[in-house]
Amino acid sequence: MKFTRAFTLVAVMALAGCRAAAPPVILSSGPAPRMEVFLLVGQSNMAGRGAVEDEDRLPTPRVMMFDRNDQWVPAVDPVHFDKPTAGVGPGRAFGVAISRRDSDADIGLVPAAVGGTSIVWWEPGAQDPATKLHPYDDAIRRARLALKSGYLAGIIWHQGESDANAQAAPLYAERLRALVARFRADLGAPEVPFIVGQLGRFPERPWHQYLAQIDAVHRALPFQVSRAAYVSADGLTHRGDTLHFDSRSAREFGRRYASVFLALRDSVSAHK
Repeated sequence: MKFTRAFTLVAVMALAGCRAAAPPVILSSGPAPRMEVFLLVGQSNMAGRGAVEDEDRLPTPRVMMFDRNDQWVPAVDPVHFDKPTAGVGPGRAFGVAISRRDSDADIGLVPAAVGGTSIVWWEPGAQDPATKLHPYDDAIRRARLALKSGYLAGIIWHQGESDANAQAAPLYAERLRALVARFRADLGAPEVPFIVGQLGRFPERPWHQYLAQIDAVHRALPFQVSRAAYVSADGLTHRGDTLHFDSRSAREFGRRYASVFLALRDSVSAHK
């Protein structure tokens, strides 16, 4: 299947609030201060569950990731390490696409997604019962360390499957808006772009009403929160489980995230 290139840029137009597998080599002196740092958060489709192939193991100049030891290393998949099943997600392809546009900057990816997490585990002090991790606290701690090397350029979020039920879906909109505000406040970045990706929609597994409700929240976010945008997953395919994107789709999704982020950033710059 050919991927659709029609990104959902209607969200970018809704900017009323926008005024205006070789072992990696650890950098001994740290990356340049010009580094653009991106926080990757959410659940398993952000962490990535696609099969790692040769192309995913190739380092790209100036694209780095913050590893489990809080060190900058070349970005290769798996970028995340939340679970042993971590594989190809959108993060690396996103970073590579940004680096091609921002040719004078280093790109730093901070992986912090945790598979299977509800949005309620993305609050201060909350512990994911499955992994015993503290997703929000861990993300903030790692982001603050990473930001010693540069500035927070964006947050990309892919989550919602765990909240697509009768109890959680009606509360999701309020929780997501609170999450955006909390990330921005705790990281001292009140205007940082926040990009949310559409949940996978596969012909073999039609959406039920609660998945549709979560998607409606994601679509509405750019109309309710400044400097936010929505990325379409139209045409992407799963790895055989009707839940997780396959490797090819995960890479494509990363490129879509990058395209929407860059369009949002350009629009903001044009209105300054």
